[in-house]
Amino acid sequence: MMDLTDRHCRYFHRLLSKHALLYTEMVTTGALIHGDVDRHLAYNPEEHPLALQLGGSEPKDLATCAKMGEDYGYDEVNLNCGCPSDRVQRGAFGACLMKEPELVAESVSAMRAAVNIPITVKCRIGVDEQDDYESLALFVEKLVDVEVDALIVHARKAWLQGLSPKQNREIPPLDYERVYQLKADFPNLEIVLNGGVETLDQVEQHLQLLDGVMIGRSAYYNPWMLADVDARIYADPIALEDEFEVINLMLPYIENQLGKGVRLTAISRHLLGLFQGQPGAKRFRRVISEGAHQAGAGIEVIESALAEIRPVSLEKPNSEFKPVLA
Repeated sequence: MMDLTDRHCRYFHRLLSKHALLYTEMVTTGALIHGDVDRHLAYNPEEHPLALQLGGSEPKDLATCAKMGEDYGYDEVNLNCGCPSDRVQRGAFGACLMKEPELVAESVSAMRAAVNIPITVKCRIGVDEQDDYESLALFVEKLVDVEVDALIVHARKAWLQGLSPKQNREIPPLDYERVYQLKADFPNLEIVLNGGVETLDQVEQHLQLLDGVMIGRSAYYNPWMLADVDARIYADPIALEDEFEVINLMLPYIENQLGKGVRLTAISRHLLGLFQGQPGAKRFRRVISEGAHQAGAGIEVIESALAEIRPVSLEKPNSEFKPVLA
């Protein structure tokens, strides 16, 4: 997710689930070919398994950038054919590419020839007036022909004009049945559902018919839900006592990054939803929001924010949380 799932966010989310596949923000081929490659591709080894999401429409450039991703050690390269933002449209990629299935297939073929890691595609169920199942099936058939490794389908169509990216995530109706039909018609293709999934109960329901589920903003704004993913989806419980333990695990990382000149707000903004729904959560968010952007802000801001939660949370029976910030 643009401006959200950066390396600090991914490090935090990896503490919550050791198995879930994490995705980078979309990186354009132009940014990699003409810009600072390390700034865009560097990550923490702890983030694996990790997929690089690319935005672009030139097969040669996409192949070049896929090879960069492989050389950096990414586990998968994903081609974005679903983003409807104006900036993406001006670059003639993202959701625009759903109108050009031959070009997408050529791009996937070029990327597959360049690397030995999986190449996947993320798309919508339609775009503008082209929202019939036959067009979607043709798009998928072209990708199957070039042996795409998986397809992540946002179960909404995209309107390229008239709706903002936010509205494109909310206004076009969800159509999960269309994604289920794709899996029925292409049983050998790995198909992952995206869009409107807010709980692990919903994830488990979709997994009865599909191969995977991608969760975006629900996991970002309520990250503690990820703490149950390993146990419920991968049958491998993660040993996290509570949200405080996650903060404690983040502290060495935060201190290390502060020492490298990273501002606290670049990291702390990803923690704001951790205590979602708990007493004191609003005050926790406020303390961080008001303090983390100040020049020289450090761990003491996190300590002050935790103090808004800790007195209530420590009243819970059997809590073994031991503060490390005092």
